[in-house]
Amino acid sequence: MKIGLVVYGSLETVSGGYFYDRRLAASLEELGNEVHVFSIPWRNYVAHLTDNLSFRLPPDLDVLIQDELNHPSLISANRPPHAYPIISLVHHLRSSEDHPKLQNIIYALVERTYLRSVDGFIFNSKTTQQEVYNLIGTGKPSVIAHPPIDRYVRVFSESAVTERAMQSGPLRMLFLGNLIPRKGLSTLITAISNLPSNSVSLAVVGSMEIDPAYVRKVQNQATVPGVNGSIKFHGFLKDESVQKELEQAQILVVPSSYEGFGMVYLEGMAFGLPAIGTTAGAACEIIQPGENGFLIQPGDAAALSIFLKALIQDRNLLTRLSLNALASYRQATAWEQSLESIHKYLSKMVA
Repeated sequence: MKIGLVVYGSLETVSGGYFYDRRLAASLEELGNEVHVFSIPWRNYVAHLTDNLSFRLPPDLDVLIQDELNHPSLISANRPPHAYPIISLVHHLRSSEDHPKLQNIIYALVERTYLRSVDGFIFNSKTTQQEVYNLIGTGKPSVIAHPPIDRYVRVFSESAVTERAMQSGPLRMLFLGNLIPRKGLSTLITAISNLPSNSVSLAVVGSMEIDPAYVRKVQNQATVPGVNGSIKFHGFLKDESVQKELEQAQILVVPSSYEGFGMVYLEGMAFGLPAIGTTAGAACEIIQPGENGFLIQPGDAAALSIFLKALIQDRNLLTRLSLNALASYRQATAWEQSLESIHKYLSKMVA
């Protein structure tokens, strides 16, 4: 098949969604397909709406995959009839994020129009599928294909996980994600301020270039008494360095206000790290409260403090959660299964 893939900016952009897109393009080529990537320049949302005046679908393809992130730019180009099937790869809806009510009404209107313009969907989770169905109804062919979770190569044994969990000293936490409001770092720092001094340490790994104003906010939070000295901001790190942080941490905490899948939680579980996320989005498909981690309501720093305090005081609890986290990773859907599902789906859509 001759397959097109539409993304904003560079396919090498650092995020879970772009990692999925990269792996999908590379894996489809390994199966013998011809994959062409088409990039639309990154701008703001309103500017992307003006792309409808100029962007046109590329010719001579068998099927076109559009990352749903690009939805504001593609509505006009997608007007039927289509020369080939158009498939939207949906990581999560913008209108599902925590925005002001009026803003989300506008986002939902634009996304609904876009979603109705495509012929089918690739969803990263059941939660994302349901969000789309809530917006436009069912009826279009789709496939659920979980993202790849094998970015970091490490085989942890149960004994190594147990030994690390039982180590004394401050609870070693890792926050892994770009420093943007949706990822919930501010909530985590607030929770740390409610804990006894020197009871935790936090490594923050993720790009600090996307939202400088938010970065300044969380850095200022980290200077208050009771928190100062507990947090280290690493910024963006290469995979080898991220792996070292995953090996050294005892728990992964990313209290995001919304995740369409939450690939980071399973990546942490590959290292036997329990995860703390929120009840919003698809984290609940991965995190089983009290078994391999905990869930809080978005922004609930008080509840997060309670869970962290329990882990600080009870390393047997931490050990049990850690071993269950490792088991959860081993039971997760392998990328090869997801790829097979996607390839069969695309072949059926083209036939």
